[in-house]
Amino acid sequence: MKTNIVSSTRDRRRKRIRSKVIGTTERPRLSVFKSNAFIYAQVINDETGKTLAAASSLKTKKGEKKGTKTESSMNVGIEVAKLAKSAGITKVVFDRGGFNYTGRIRALADGARQGGLEF
Repeated sequence: MKTNIVSSTRDRRRKRIRSKVIGTTERPRLSVFKSNAFIYAQVINDETGKTLAAASSLKTKKGEKKGTKTESSMNVGIEVAKLAKSAGITKVVFDRGGFNYTGRIRALADGARQGGLEF
């Protein structure tokens, strides 16, 4: 059976990252997933298995804000930081989900830092 080389290398990278990055009550994990059209971010406490805050670019694509994918990633980072701060979270551990730290992933991280999260 043929496998997609890009997804299999991303899966290997993701597993290597997740073996080292663990979200705790003091420092939950900021997990990122991107598809070709959208980007998603969640703040997760791995000890309890609960999602504490989540944001995505789905609603921005439906007409709220226009712009490039990178700009919407920055907005998602700011939004997830705002939701996390309202939940009392200021420090997180960044989990890039096996994606390279460039482009949209970097924009989301910069937006989260701009929103007030520390990692």
